[in-house]
Amino acid sequence: MAKLTQLIDNEVFLAYSTYATIVLLKMMLMSLCTAYFRLTRKAFANPEDAGVHSKGESAKKFLRTDPDVERARRCHLNDLENIVPFIGIGLLYSLSEQDLFTALLHFRIFAGSRFFHSISYLVPLPQPCRGLSFFVGFAVTLSMAYRLLTTALYL
Repeated sequence: MAKLTQLIDNEVFLAYSTYATIVLLKMMLMSLCTAYFRLTRKAFANPEDAGVHSKGESAKKFLRTDPDVERARRCHLNDLENIVPFIGIGLLYSLSEQDLFTALLHFRIFAGSRFFHSISYLVPLPQPCRGLSFFVGFAVTLSMAYRLLTTALYL
């Protein structure tokens, strides 16, 4: 088992830790973005949330969907679908003695693609901006998995 001092000396692991933290924070900020849209559009999914703005029957008008809230929610769900695999595969990748330059390229492209994906989702930018940014991030994770399977893991 690797000792903590070995991890601290592993530049690829430190780079991974940096970019994993960045994309996880970005994903966490998407929940705040969704909450912002819910509050400013007064569109709530739960009766107790709508009840804060009005009581009784009039609170029911706040139990509704809003296009901006749904757009932010879908963007957040897309982050969950892509960042979680990146975290797992990236961790294994960073611990498998990969080249620092190649690792940084993977991590930076993935982080950039996720930021661009969120911007293109929330603004919204015309397609294929969002689709391309999704596939770039997806391809980066597949590339790391391929390198792991072909160079580092025992088969």
